[in-house]
Amino acid sequence: MTVHGADSVDAVIAAGANRLIVGRTDIVTPLARERARDAKVEIVVEATTASAAAAIAARVPASTASAPVSAAPVPVSATPAPSSARPASVVRRPGPHDVVGSAPPAPLSPPSPALYRRGAPVPADVLVGHGNSASRRPSNAKVGRVTVVGAGNVGMIAAMRLAESDVIDEVVLVDIAGQRAAGIALDIAHASPLLGFATRVRGVNTLAEAGPSDYVVITAGKARTPGMSRTDLVDTNAAIVGALAADAALISPDAVLLIVTNPLDEMTEHAWRTSGFPTSRVIGMAGVLDSSRFRALTASRAGVHPREVSAVALGSHGAEMVMPLSQATVSGRPVTEALSGAQVDALVDRARNSGAEVVGLLKSGSAFFTPGLAAARMVLSMIDETGEVQAATVAPHGEYGIDAGYVGLPVRLGRRGLDEIVEVPLTDAERRELRTAADRIAERVSALSAVTS
Repeated sequence: MTVHGADSVDAVIAAGANRLIVGRTDIVTPLARERARDAKVEIVVEATTASAAAAIAARVPASTASAPVSAAPVPVSATPAPSSARPASVVRRPGPHDVVGSAPPAPLSPPSPALYRRGAPVPADVLVGHGNSASRRPSNAKVGRVTVVGAGNVGMIAAMRLAESDVIDEVVLVDIAGQRAAGIALDIAHASPLLGFATRVRGVNTLAEAGPSDYVVITAGKARTPGMSRTDLVDTNAAIVGALAADAALISPDAVLLIVTNPLDEMTEHAWRTSGFPTSRVIGMAGVLDSSRFRALTASRAGVHPREVSAVALGSHGAEMVMPLSQATVSGRPVTEALSGAQVDALVDRARNSGAEVVGLLKSGSAFFTPGLAAARMVLSMIDETGEVQAATVAPHGEYGIDAGYVGLPVRLGRRGLDEIVEVPLTDAERRELRTAADRIAERVSALSAVTS
């Protein structure tokens, strides 16, 4: 079995041909199909010869979710996200970090349900809970598979929301802890009649078992306990995230990686470095969460519905979170007019420290409902191409005067990850805060690189 990504279609175009020949058991990713349709490249299925079948059977994937971080990732084929037609004030262009590799992915086992996306019978080994689910539907879903790595509370909530959206053929939970992922997947599947979705949900132990995915959400890692900062998790979680990002690149060379593991800013850049993906396809989830916290707290203080509060949290997911009050409104009024200066300052400070506040109240574990929902929200905005402006941890190339590393910025996301970094009119003071946050993140990333290199 061979996985054909968008790079396979690009190779056909570069050769001046208009046909991509694939084997009967090969996987053609949804992104490859989109690329072929746009480029008018015909995908032709060819019978697999006996000798070819023997060669395929002899190949084995080299992937494990527990691989050491020191293992160097094999370069993968990656294509930067295409440019979008947006106003001149919105910038997205390839930068020096947009890395492109060359090696094709290894074949996978078990086979991908993407082969059965039009209603054909699905083998038991790719069904919910390892074969405990019954019939499958003919699918009109927009995306084949989203894999959520880490079946802890955050991963569980994210998987539940993604399944409930009913715009994905299959959601796969991955966790090394026994049958935990399979059990949670089966439990989520049992909710399908109550919530009205037909998404397949499956739980496995490794990314290889999950199969090629359109999006890989990494939530796995050690959680905070009372008294810990997000940065205290760096060494342990770097080993986990680095290995997972490298595996994801081998198995899903066309995927978008969404990083949720803390410390978020450092882990996002670490995942980019170990995956070899272009920066446009490695994104961190922080700003959506921090923005939601500020909006909820502000709505409660102002006595309005949360949808009446607009705000976007930028910078770091931590002490250097930047809340541009010039962009924050309550019922259409500037937040600084709706509330007193002291009230606004207190709300910003509480939003910045809300994660620690939740940890202190729980005593064991950290926040999970809002982080899980925020991660799912970002994936769904990519799938649906909503075009909404939201905050994400991305790598700028000169926007806001920042040209290196990852930092939280206003963005628009598309099917292939980052579409655009949106330039909003910040004050000079807010821009300085943002650049300071980027500098502090870069310092921490440098320290991490010294440990993991």
